[in-house]
Amino acid sequence: MLQGRWQLGNILGIPFYLDRSWFAIAALLTWSNGALLNQLFFRQGSPWLGFILGFVLALLLFASVLLHELGHSLVARYQGIRVNSITLFLFGGVAAIEREPATPEGALAVALAGPAVSLALWFLCQSGAWLPGAGVGRFMLADVGRLNLFLALFNLLPGLPLDGGQALKAIVWKLKGGTQNGQQARLAATRWAARSGQFFGALGIGAGLLLVFLAGEGSGLWLSLIGWFVWRNAQRYDQLSALQLILQTLTAGDAVTRQFRVVSAGLTLAEFAQTYLLDSAENWFTPYYCASDGRYRGLIPVYLLRDIERSDWNWMTLGDIALPLAEIPSVTAKSPLTEAIALLESPTAQKFRFLTVLDPAGAVAGVIDRGDVLKALAQRANLALPEGEIRRLKEGGLYPEGLPLVQWAQTALGETKKEERNLAPNPSP
Repeated sequence: MLQGRWQLGNILGIPFYLDRSWFAIAALLTWSNGALLNQLFFRQGSPWLGFILGFVLALLLFASVLLHELGHSLVARYQGIRVNSITLFLFGGVAAIEREPATPEGALAVALAGPAVSLALWFLCQSGAWLPGAGVGRFMLADVGRLNLFLALFNLLPGLPLDGGQALKAIVWKLKGGTQNGQQARLAATRWAARSGQFFGALGIGAGLLLVFLAGEGSGLWLSLIGWFVWRNAQRYDQLSALQLILQTLTAGDAVTRQFRVVSAGLTLAEFAQTYLLDSAENWFTPYYCASDGRYRGLIPVYLLRDIERSDWNWMTLGDIALPLAEIPSVTAKSPLTEAIALLESPTAQKFRFLTVLDPAGAVAGVIDRGDVLKALAQRANLALPEGEIRRLKEGGLYPEGLPLVQWAQTALGETKKEERNLAPNPSP
């Protein structure tokens, strides 16, 4: 079990999970389908037969949802996008893909693949239901067909997080210039589709409540719950796209801090450890740079001290082990913050847990770590951020769940490189 979900296996190499909320809706569908089947076909027989077939119907519905998500996944994989998992939960399913498609056309294909699978399943089930045979079998095929038709049409509503919202986003992205206008066009399209999703979500909530209070229909509660789910997730899309737009405006200088120390390159390792490291365990993670004759000599890799024989500490100096500034992960104050975020994930930077920020003269202007990145973004977005969260990130933790800063940064850098290639002059043949 992982974070409230169970892995059932792999489908075409894609991990397949069941969220614990799935069991609640499976039980509800089994009961409602079983009661209906007993009323229609098994009044004189054992009621357990109806509930067994009701459970089969529930499984067929979720098999349909699984195939729907597999449609999205296979089209994404065809475009070279890794699919991390497929998860079934209370409100259906979700395919977790590693990144967004690179073009609006690709995004539209991924969005429409799921509803296309559902429509195909509806046609197949309806075709089977028209064949002569047992009444209960035809009823079950027709019911699965109707559910797939509903799944397709509902998902085509033009609002995030539904497939229709992804399609609307792709269309608006294309109308706003597509890849020619970079991330700005894609993020603007996301906000359009997210606000449309908020509208449809609110509409579902209101319609459901009207059904409950004016018509006495208990099914209205389910409609309101689905509407709330759509509205909440559309709001999250809107917030995340707003944060992405803010991130595009930030530079490394907006997040840089002066929380580092400069020491003499002539200190022996023993003198350095005695003076700076032994007072507190936190001092081992402070950025230290050494200098001599008024010039920076490099970054001190404190973690290497544990691998050096103690007997050598008395004669080796910091200058002997310092890493030159030109050889360590660094950015300038004017570098995009997305560049710093991506560079922080490099193996060398992860050893130190921070980046060096250099001034135009090549001297150390400050440092940046994950906590500084999140703090700068939160301040620009006027969001309250607990100090404990910043401290956790400074100690080498991951960014908050649901805030894919590294993915955003890598996407932004990829688009920047693409623009640079497009602007580069073509060599003469």
